[in-house]
Amino acid sequence: MADTFDLTVIGSGPGGYVAAIRAAQLGMKVAVVEKWATHGGTCLNIGCIPSKALLHASELFEEAGHSFKGFGIDIPAPTLNLPQMMQHKDDTVTANVSGVDFLFKKNKITPFRGVGSIGGPGKVLVTPEKGPGQTIETKNIIIATGSVSANLPGIEVDEERVVTSTGALKLKQVPKRLLVIGAGIIGLELGSVWARLGAKVTVVEFLDRIVPGLDSEAARQLNRMLQKQGLEFKLGTKVKSIDKNDNGTITARLEPAAGGDMELAEFDVALVAVGRKPFTEGLGLDVVGVALDERGRVRTDGHYRTNVAGIYAIGDVITGPMLAHKAEDEGIAVAEIIAGQAGHVNYGVIPSVLYTSPEVAWVGKSEDELKAEGIEYKIGKFPFTANGRAKAMLATQGFVKILADVKTDRVLGGVIISKSAGEMIHEITVLMEFSGAAEDLARTTHAHPTLSEAVREAALMCGDGAIHI
Repeated sequence: MADTFDLTVIGSGPGGYVAAIRAAQLGMKVAVVEKWATHGGTCLNIGCIPSKALLHASELFEEAGHSFKGFGIDIPAPTLNLPQMMQHKDDTVTANVSGVDFLFKKNKITPFRGVGSIGGPGKVLVTPEKGPGQTIETKNIIIATGSVSANLPGIEVDEERVVTSTGALKLKQVPKRLLVIGAGIIGLELGSVWARLGAKVTVVEFLDRIVPGLDSEAARQLNRMLQKQGLEFKLGTKVKSIDKNDNGTITARLEPAAGGDMELAEFDVALVAVGRKPFTEGLGLDVVGVALDERGRVRTDGHYRTNVAGIYAIGDVITGPMLAHKAEDEGIAVAEIIAGQAGHVNYGVIPSVLYTSPEVAWVGKSEDELKAEGIEYKIGKFPFTANGRAKAMLATQGFVKILADVKTDRVLGGVIISKSAGEMIHEITVLMEFSGAAEDLARTTHAHPTLSEAVREAALMCGDGAIHI
């Protein structure tokens, strides 16, 4: 007899597993289909979580080698134990994916192992690696299959010499020369990891700037900071081809994006980090007639419904920023919508974080966007060089920048470059969620001494001026 469920989720990444848990909390009988051996999707297994483990470990290695002396800590030069660092990364992944397994059991969610596809209205086919398949009878289906690394034409990825983020998290030794193709979040984070561990990193970016979407001023400052850390940037440049050499190296052909003379450069490893694309392969969407847009994303309405009744989609597979927390919020919202509630995601207030050192975090509109939209705004900006806690931590790089409406003082956006910027961005996010004004933030007491005081000072700059500058 076929299993019958109120909801079946295909994919157990941040969007899928959160949707499943919220639906179970709302009283639904829920199934989750996952093709991998562990739950958690790209984020927990080969993305956000393992990369943050290596970012943190490599930062400590860098600090021990270069910063401790300034604090009066004299130690011999640290030596890298890469296998142990990778073990820390793997242990972190195991702890997180095990946590998802626990949550599924706690919420009585039924997991199925195998490739999930839609066999027709109310039917999900599960095809395991071995053994017979199964058919799940279900009232509703959520497509939460996420995304995969995008590639460049003519460049063959082998995950050894030419790698995606997956291979870059598993390198068995530090490459002497690392080519990073793409100056977005993934490229800069993983480039930073290997640069700290000893690689000579060259970042090639087709555009004339790094981190598209980030406030231009913040991007320029970050570019300078990363250059001081040893990263070399070739902006306005494209990688035309990569050839593998007999001696184990690779040769990249670089050309100006606008046209011009070609340059050949030799590297040990190339990381292709040119973005991600939605994963819809093998889902059977054509069988049931689920519509895709021109970029291969599943088309949905404002309630995550596809054009086929009973089939929904969330996360990287639909339009919007490819962020784990965006997928999580959509997972909660779609479960509530299916349950007859009013699930909602405020897309204007979704923070982004770049986990370089220092971190960069931003939310809402950038100055570039406000200019383009003709919105009158004012700027409150405060540098960490004037923050007492930052001085004590030798972490004075960066600033807080708050953008507010000239007439209403309502905060429209913010960006922070600093140690722990990813933690501090949330007070601006919460303020914006409640349509708060810069004065609201300026009049909120902040503990002293903290890095967060810089956020308050930036809000004060939107009014009569900061105190400490």
